[in-house]
Amino acid sequence: MAKADEADRVQAQVGQPAPDFHLLDQSGTAHTLADYRGQWVLLYFYPKDDTPGCTIEACGLRDRFSEFKKIKTVVLGVSADSVESHKKFAEKFDLPFPLLADTDKQVVQAYGVWGEKQFMGKTYMGISRTSFLIDPQGKIAKIYPKVKPQEHTAEILQDLAELGAKKGTR
Repeated sequence: MAKADEADRVQAQVGQPAPDFHLLDQSGTAHTLADYRGQWVLLYFYPKDDTPGCTIEACGLRDRFSEFKKIKTVVLGVSADSVESHKKFAEKFDLPFPLLADTDKQVVQAYGVWGEKQFMGKTYMGISRTSFLIDPQGKIAKIYPKVKPQEHTAEILQDLAELGAKKGTR
């Protein structure tokens, strides 16, 4: 499947309420989107724990996590990996934000990031690396359908500044 097709598959749209969820993080703690009403939320979907692109993306977010905290922005990673896999990944790379386990793939389907992919001539089902910036009212403010792991963190922080995310205490 071509990259343009992956971008077209995203079901959630800018301006719409973001689909809620109930998922466990790497510590077994439950999270819902409603828990974060009143704050900006970066909900980033990634294919698999401890793989090259996913590690680059997660570590980029980790390295600038204090900047997200200063502007009251919650960072939540989501993949179909298990709670235990997330725990190992988070501990290995000292990730300071929740990684949510969507093992039944309901959330990735609700956001439209689950589908057919191709790699090295093989076709398989998987998660397209896509992020959603959700405003304090729970609406989708921005969608990133073609994430480049090395550049993504800076892009999000720039967009948050342009969207008016305010510095504050947390």
